[in-house]
Amino acid sequence: MSTVPPGPGAPLRVGVVGLGWAGRSIWLPRLTGHPAYRVTAVVDPAPAAKSEVPEGAVLLADADQLDADEIDLAVVAVPNHLHAPVAEPLLARGIAVFLEKPVCLSVAEADRLAEAERAGGGVLLAGSAAAEREDVRALAELARGLGPIRHIDLSWVRASGVPDGGGWFTSRRLSGGGALVDLGWHLLDVATTVLGGHTGFRDVLGSVSTDFVNNPDRATGWRGEDRPAGQGDVEDTARGFLVTDAGVSVALRASWASHEPVDTTRITVEGAAGSATLTCTFGFSPQRRAAHLTRTADGVTTEVPLRDVAVGAEYARQLDQLPARFADPAARGAAAALARQAVSVVERLYASARAPHRDAAPAA
Repeated sequence: MSTVPPGPGAPLRVGVVGLGWAGRSIWLPRLTGHPAYRVTAVVDPAPAAKSEVPEGAVLLADADQLDADEIDLAVVAVPNHLHAPVAEPLLARGIAVFLEKPVCLSVAEADRLAEAERAGGGVLLAGSAAAEREDVRALAELARGLGPIRHIDLSWVRASGVPDGGGWFTSRRLSGGGALVDLGWHLLDVATTVLGGHTGFRDVLGSVSTDFVNNPDRATGWRGEDRPAGQGDVEDTARGFLVTDAGVSVALRASWASHEPVDTTRITVEGAAGSATLTCTFGFSPQRRAAHLTRTADGVTTEVPLRDVAVGAEYARQLDQLPARFADPAARGAAAALARQAVSVVERLYASARAPHRDAAPAA
């Protein structure tokens, strides 16, 4: 069965499903360069994908062709709307699946993934790169010394960075949403990490806006995409205010574009004994801020040293951890539960944003 490790020290046999930007630029090169993995199959219907297939691997046209006796793990890197439809039958056939955020696009999809996992024996392993960043881990460690946490403020604001992804990123039908699904899911995972694990939210309030999404001058430059104006039907900015079951307030902002000069991620944790702030830039944008972590207590702010790490190191860190998670019986059901929690917040925030409201008043 694919959920049994192939043997002590033996690499996991991996099938990479999808060779879009993420599969081609993030996962395939890291998997082929990692001693814990051996890429044995690549799934993509495009004939041009043949040139990307590593030596010793086969090219398949459909994920249904993956053989549970020949691979241990499927790394699924397809557009958002295909995450659950591709992962569900793989799990039902006993093949372990790794999915980066968004794991799914609805609570109903999360429940189907959990059922396929239970029925077929394959384990779902989910990732969110931001939560694996070294500076985020340092912030979470610092937060443990702040006393009871009262509030978390999280924002990922790009100067310009509306993605296209071959036409699906800005289509609600194909992506499930805009900046909230793309960037906000990462921020929710960071909040969960800081709060120490599974977190329920009793209140969710949100708003969205579309000031930049159809401006081609605001597209991502680092992904080499050309996108015609006027095609997107998703938000470029989402703002939310949430309250956990324990009474901790969480403010969230995710923006693909803004009036800011540089892409900035900022996370502040406020506790009874002080606060901590991480300022950096998530993702691969070249418009970056150097990472800085500070702690403030009794009017005194102290800089906390951080190591310099390579852009994208958090993706390699996920791969470092996957073999142990793959072999851990406690992993079964955990990813689906966390995905259900995250997508429930996304659904509730969008529902709040769609509620009847008066247009924002112009500035006086």
